[in-house]
Amino acid sequence: MITKNQVKYIQSLGQKKCRDAEQVFVAEGPKLVHELLMAENCKLVHVYALKEWINNSKANVEITEVTADELQKISQLTTPNHVLAIAKKIEWEGEPVVKGNVSLALDEIQDPGNMGTIIRLADWFGVKNIFCSMDCVDAYNSKVVQASMGSIARVRVEYTELSSRLKNNNEVNIYAAVLNGTDITKMEKLSEGIIVIGNESKGIREDVRRLSNAQITIPGKGKAESLNAAVATGIILSHLV
Repeated sequence: MITKNQVKYIQSLGQKKCRDAEQVFVAEGPKLVHELLMAENCKLVHVYALKEWINNSKANVEITEVTADELQKISQLTTPNHVLAIAKKIEWEGEPVVKGNVSLALDEIQDPGNMGTIIRLADWFGVKNIFCSMDCVDAYNSKVVQASMGSIARVRVEYTELSSRLKNNNEVNIYAAVLNGTDITKMEKLSEGIIVIGNESKGIREDVRRLSNAQITIPGKGKAESLNAAVATGIILSHLV
């Protein structure tokens, strides 16, 4: 049984200011919740689940059984999926290690689906760090968390004044993904560096682009104006990492 106050609280976590105040986020669905349960640096605070999920789970966390109607009230999905968890925001120790690693820098990525997919891509290709401009979509937005499919707990996402962060970088080269740069298919694999991906419609801001050591491009043969930011990230990482 879930109370009205619990319903209001969970619904409030759809807002960034409430997530920031409570330092928690919402994750939904058996696959995603399982991934977070297995993550060493992620702590689930409370789980709300259907009886079916509870009977098949060995989760060592406080669980409240809910009905399908109750799950519908607290879910941020169009179609609720068995279980909803409230988790503590991921805490990372020390400073991000850039030297010897390939990192991503995201300049004003606005679409939650793109952000979540980029986090998942980073996890797939072994990219440990993502530096986001302050106006990127919140990594703990429920749609971002959903699209990351658990990778949010394995990839360090840091929000920063991006131009200052890159300007102060003296450890590795910075590669800006643009429309007219070096063909990535003719480049050697990177052992380290920061790859900058720009806004879905405007690309990389000029002040950020100027800080790059090299500009790189995915060669195209058709007439499309540009590529989806997450798709472009996947292609670049596939070739260079």
